[in-house]
Amino acid sequence: MHELLLQFDWLLLIEKSVLILIIISVSLVIAMYETYAERKVAAVMQDRRGPNRAGPFGLLQPLADGLKLFMKEEIIPASSNRLLFILGPGLAMLTAMMTSAVIPWSSHIEIGGKTIHLQIADVNIGILYIFGVVSMGVYGVMIGGWASNNKFSLMAALRGASQIISYELAMGLSIIALLMMTGSLSLKTIVEQQQAPGALYNFFYQPLGFLIFLVCAFAECNRTPFDLSEADSELNMGFHQEYSSMKLGFYLFAEYINVFISSAVMSTLYFGGYDIPFVNDAALGQHIGQNWLASLEALSLIVKVVAFIFFFMWVRWTVPRFRYDQLMNLGWKVMIPLALANMLGTGFFILLRGH
Repeated sequence: MHELLLQFDWLLLIEKSVLILIIISVSLVIAMYETYAERKVAAVMQDRRGPNRAGPFGLLQPLADGLKLFMKEEIIPASSNRLLFILGPGLAMLTAMMTSAVIPWSSHIEIGGKTIHLQIADVNIGILYIFGVVSMGVYGVMIGGWASNNKFSLMAALRGASQIISYELAMGLSIIALLMMTGSLSLKTIVEQQQAPGALYNFFYQPLGFLIFLVCAFAECNRTPFDLSEADSELNMGFHQEYSSMKLGFYLFAEYINVFISSAVMSTLYFGGYDIPFVNDAALGQHIGQNWLASLEALSLIVKVVAFIFFFMWVRWTVPRFRYDQLMNLGWKVMIPLALANMLGTGFFILLRGH
C-alpha cells in the first residue's frame, strides 16, 4: 500500500484539481453574467435600458440576484418527496458541470519544464461521454417535477423528458455523420484535424449536420422556442414551480451552464475549437512562446462561445414558442429524417472519395 502511494502521481492530481477548480469557477461566472447579458440583449431589442442600478452599467446585478436567492426562505412542500425534491436541482447542476471535463480549452502551457494540457480528461470517447452525461440531465428534470407532487410540475417534467429524448436521437445521428469524416471520438483529435494545414473547419464539410445539431442544442437546453417544459402561460414555471431559494437558482444556473457548454461543444466540433482563424498556430507559437499562444487560443475559443451564446439570446427574443405538437413533429418528422439523409449522404460521399 505504501509503495502504491509513493508511485501515485500527486503532482498530476494537484494539476487536474486546480484545472477543475478554474473551469468550474469560469463556468459559474459566465453563467452568472449570461443572466445579465440576456437582460441587456432583451432591453436593446425592446428599446429599454435593462439592469442599470446595481453598480456601473448594472454590472453587479448578477451578484445582487445571487445574494437574493441565497437569502430567500427555502420552502419544501409538505406533500413532496423530500429526498428527491432536494436531489433534483443538485443532479441538474452536477450533470451541467460534468460535461466540461472533456472539452479542450487550449493546447498546453509550459511551467517549470512541465507540459500542462488545458483539458481535464482527453478520453478517446469524449463525444460519447458528453452524450452520456447529457442523457443523465433529464433525470434532474424528471425527479424535480415528480418529487414536487404537483400536477403542473409533473406535466412539465414529462414534456421536458420526452422533448430531450426525442431531440437526442437527431443530435446523435448528426454527430455520427461528423465521426464518419473525422474517424475519432476524441474532441482534442477533432480540433487538431481542423488545425492541420489546408484543412477547413468541419462546418464546411457538414453544414446540414451542424444545423441539425444547433436546433437540437436549443431543445436540449430547454431554450426558446423549445422551452415547452417551462411554458409560463400554460404550466406556471414548469417543473421548478415549487422550488425557491438556491434550489431554484440551481435549475436556472444549470440552464445557463448548459448553454455555455453547448456553445463550447459546437465551437469545438464544427468551428475549430481553440484554433485561431486565419493564423498558423504553430508558427505563431514559435514567435510569441507557447504560453502566450495557449492564452490566445483560449481567448479564441471564448470569442466563438460568446458568439453562440449571443445567438441563443437573439433567438429567444425573436422567435415565438412552438406548440407542443409542433415541437414533436419537428423532432420526429423533420430533424430525424434530415439527420438520417445527412448520414447516408456523408457515407456515399466518403465511398466515392475512397474510389
